[in-house]
Amino acid sequence: MNIETLDLLREALPYIQRFKGKTFVVKFSGKVTEDKDNLASLSEELALLHQVGIRVCVIHGGGKQLSELAEKLGVVQTVIEGRRVTDDDTLDLAKMIFRGKINTEILSALRHQGIEAVGLSGVDGGVIKAVRRPPKNVLNKQTGEIESVDYGNVGDIVEVNTSLIELILGGNYLPVISSLAADDSGKVFNINADTIAAEIAVSLKAEKLVLLSDVNGIYLDPNDPATKIDRLSASDAFRMIKSGKAREGMIPKLQNLTSLISRGIGSAHVISGTERNSLLAEVFTDQGTGTMIVP
Repeated sequence: MNIETLDLLREALPYIQRFKGKTFVVKFSGKVTEDKDNLASLSEELALLHQVGIRVCVIHGGGKQLSELAEKLGVVQTVIEGRRVTDDDTLDLAKMIFRGKINTEILSALRHQGIEAVGLSGVDGGVIKAVRRPPKNVLNKQTGEIESVDYGNVGDIVEVNTSLIELILGGNYLPVISSLAADDSGKVFNINADTIAAEIAVSLKAEKLVLLSDVNGIYLDPNDPATKIDRLSASDAFRMIKSGKAREGMIPKLQNLTSLISRGIGSAHVISGTERNSLLAEVFTDQGTGTMIVP
């Protein structure tokens, strides 16, 4: 008899009881889904959450796969300050990759685990209403001048309607939503998957928003593993930003996550999407694996 395994089950029990019937929004990055073995492992973890009565909603992007397909087909990509300019050709590829290839592969992996999942995008059922992002003024670091940048078919969210998602969750299905949306005329836009995950989590009044990343949390110093933050309150995060302890890329992450907490999400997590059992450990153990932001 494996005593350690039984002890882990004992540790998980109060969490299972606490979260049964609650909603978790889990966001996949493109890097998380590109490896089939990794996707299969994650699907097992999602299946376990689903089987113990947790309502799981998956959101995914696919920027890496979109870039790879664009390169294969010779569609030139323009990225300004980390944001992709989505011209008409790139939008066509995004529809193929997001709603087609990646969404179907996630559904297939979940089907293998016996989970009845439903593939959607923000266009389906009017889940995400968006408008075209207006041109933005951006500093050209080479010339030092401010330039107006038109991001093309990139949208900003103006409204979330979770009626269809609630219907799917209520039927014990698992929705898998890709990062596309549309306006009232039916014009389709590419939307940042983190943004969609955040807005859906708020609208669903989710217990947890879990961001699966290529790093296992938020670090004070990205080059020093010892500086990982395990747990942080929203007020502590604000003090870190104000005091200057939070630096560079860490600041927008903390600002975004603490903003979500203030809008009613129970907790926000940044964990590795490529380490086996990281999702289960974050949800069902005292220690966790990544960074957890709480009210």
